[in-house]
Amino acid sequence: MDLWRAIVLGLVEGLTEFLPVSSTGHLLVTQRLLGIEANEAANAYAIAIQGGAIAAVLVLYRQRLAQMLRGLVGRDREGLHLGLALLVAFVPAAIAGLALDDMIEGYLFGPIPVAMAWAAGGLLMLTLSPRLQPGGARLDRVPLRAALIIGLCQCLALWPGVSRSLATILGGVAVGLSISAAVEFSFLLGLLTLGAATAYKALDSGTVMLEAYGPAVLIAGFAAAWVSAMLSVAWMVSWLQHRRLAVFGWWRLGAAALVLALVLTDRL
Repeated sequence: MDLWRAIVLGLVEGLTEFLPVSSTGHLLVTQRLLGIEANEAANAYAIAIQGGAIAAVLVLYRQRLAQMLRGLVGRDREGLHLGLALLVAFVPAAIAGLALDDMIEGYLFGPIPVAMAWAAGGLLMLTLSPRLQPGGARLDRVPLRAALIIGLCQCLALWPGVSRSLATILGGVAVGLSISAAVEFSFLLGLLTLGAATAYKALDSGTVMLEAYGPAVLIAGFAAAWVSAMLSVAWMVSWLQHRRLAVFGWWRLGAAALVLALVLTDRL
């Protein structure tokens, strides 16, 4: 893989990872458009550069992470509760991901499944967006039962194109969180989920990926993902303070239509 392709993939990863548009879907389609063959190394690379997006959230939400660390040592009750809630929400996708990993890569890592998921999610967002009202529970008050429901919603995102952020944000609002609290919970849950997925792929396919692409390409993609994720997360938080989620629904429908057109014309 050329260095410029690595940077393009890193930018796509960082810009889309925490938006409700599916970074995995965008990466799969971008890889095909760049002429990168679908194989173990390419799939592993798409997941490995998530580390850059993880680093961005670690920086942006360092105060919340410090609160949870204080909770672990008995100095912050709300921080401890939030940490437990995130752990509960993480477990369902961790189990499902391990059990279904080979099947997902074998049947769902392709343009058509991604476009179908984009379209379905886009229609859902456009339907629900006008009904999402301000208000709701604070992040540090999320019940563990509600956290489990959010975690079950996250399992839907194992289908590339669904979007982990979409599933967890809507799941959070459904169990009573405010939109801002649901977004932050989604970001923090992403640290666990993406971190575990990155570590798993690094152990499972890291050697194959490095032999195919080399360390420079991985570093370039990681750095590009970090910078673009910093900008993307800051923009999304600012956008949702005064606007709704509908823009992401239109984005998804447009992406689905474009991919289907490319497939039908044998360009993808």
